Amino acid sequence: MIVSEIRPDEYGRATEVWEASIRATHNFVADSDIDIFRPLVRQGFAQIEHLAGLRDDDGLLVGFAGVENEKLEMLFLHPTARGQGGGKLLLRHALTAFGARTLDVNEQNPQAIGFYLHNGSR
Repeated sequence: MIVSEIRPDEYGRATEVWEASIRATHNFVADSDIDIFRPLVRQGFAQIEHLAGLRDDDGLLVGFAGVENEKLEMLFLHPTARGQGGGKLLLRHALTAFGARTLDVNEQNPQAIGFYLHNGSR
């Protein structure tokens, strides 16, 4: 897996990754909420200060991280990419390349809380 830039023509795929990740990890989010947020997420990619994608060995976008004002605003992985070290790669990239210093984690997402705690976030 490698981390690289996300091109604007990949925002649709990034939105698919976001939705798949939300459906796999955010059981507290209703389908109607996803329908509301989907276009906002897609539009938001163009506004984020720093955005990086995670690609599998075939070059397919399987995750992404976004940082704005030194804050990790988003880190999402497609469910098929979980458990392979990609989340750690994206987090490290956000910290080192984008200067992320803070993040917020939804307390209703214990998997994400565990991930960040395991990787040294407090």
